[in-house]
Amino acid sequence: MENQFSDLTSLIGDPIRSMVLWTLLDGRAYTAMELATCTGTSAQNMSMHLSKLLKADLLVVESQGRHRYYRFSRQEVAYAIEALANLIPHKKEAKILANISTDIKYCRTCYDHLAGKVGVLITERLTADNIIALQDKSYILTRKGDRFFQDLGIDFNVLKTKRRALAIPCLDWSERRYHLAGALGAALLDKMLEADWIRRKKDSRAIIITSTGSGALYKQFKVEV
Repeated sequence: MENQFSDLTSLIGDPIRSMVLWTLLDGRAYTAMELATCTGTSAQNMSMHLSKLLKADLLVVESQGRHRYYRFSRQEVAYAIEALANLIPHKKEAKILANISTDIKYCRTCYDHLAGKVGVLITERLTADNIIALQDKSYILTRKGDRFFQDLGIDFNVLKTKRRALAIPCLDWSERRYHLAGALGAALLDKMLEADWIRRKKDSRAIIITSTGSGALYKQFKVEV
């Protein structure tokens, strides 16, 4: 186990590979050329790095036409990468955050769920209103919560059939507080996008809140944006 852990941390710790993993946190799949451009390396060098990440089962690749697209092999990889950002010392974090877009810190995607200040505020409101409750390092849905999400068009019983964590806390690297992850967090993000409460910002993890979404977020979660 110790050797495997050491190998894994060495793999992730490489500057190019860590940037690949950070880029993939927006939940989209990328070609090798796109990842090479994002990390500022050559296509040949990127191919070598991607091969190592595939071998470690951190990524999977899917072919579509003439292109091959890379993404995380499972959502746990994304959660682990996001969590690692919380290990940045607070003094260094302040300097780093000062150089990061305000939009990213305010509202963004964390792989397949909502993060940033808005994601944290929504999660805290759901907890304060006893819609979800933190228990044994995961969230449970209360009876009130079941009705709440049913009204939003999210069936928790359907989510239970998915082979993944249902509702878990994910420590937000910019807020240092929890936002909602897991199948429920992903379903909530999908529902908000479908209802046009929020929109993805092109070439960014930042999320735009629409005028419709501003009213809906206050009505449903008492979150002012």
